Amino acid sequence: MSPSKPARIFIVDDHPLVREWLANLLRQQPDLVVCGEAEDAAKALAAMTKEAPDVAIVDLSLKTGSGLDLIKDLRVIHPDVAVIVLSMHEEIFYAERALRAGARGYVMKRESTGQIIDAIRQVRAGRIYANPDVLGRLAERLVGRSSAARGTVEGLSDRELEVFRRLGRGETTRQVASELHVSIKTVQAYCSRIKEKLGLPSGAQLVRAAVRWVEQESSGQPGV
Repeated sequence: MSPSKPARIFIVDDHPLVREWLANLLRQQPDLVVCGEAEDAAKALAAMTKEAPDVAIVDLSLKTGSGLDLIKDLRVIHPDVAVIVLSMHEEIFYAERALRAGARGYVMKRESTGQIIDAIRQVRAGRIYANPDVLGRLAERLVGRSSAARGTVEGLSDRELEVFRRLGRGETTRQVASELHVSIKTVQAYCSRIKEKLGLPSGAQLVRAAVRWVEQESSGQPGV
């Protein structure tokens, strides 16, 4: 791509106001152009095939589907699209998962607008972008990784974490299955594995633990 050609940006977020705010921000930049937007993973994949963006800005918490699953799909289907996660979630806990899934950048929604623009330009240039403090702590976590994650939410797989988070937000097993496009039996299987990993003897205790974790996550102090 010619350096003088504006980068094509695609926005994936289930909040219309966030999409509007972000689109207005990007349109003020002469080297960036918004080529499309979507509210969920399925619509995003379909639209990106047509629009061929250079960069996709993805929220992890989509109402339908999983932001992490979308990143993994993009890595396979559209490997030339650089993904930036724009998230409200605690940085280290999700940044590692997002980068492992294939994201090239991780920015918190509370960060300045300048950092969002900088992230786009950095990943378009082929670099990884995150707050320097986040990258440093992430490196420490990767170097020091051990079995300590067992028995904690941190030890859940990406899909198990997504199910756990949705249960904590009050979704029923049927609702989780519908939003993730899987069967109820599949969700029940995930729940069984989560209970085993977290040492929870019943479904009721699983839900209570999920609700408590979501509350802690919302306060910026997720229990892990």
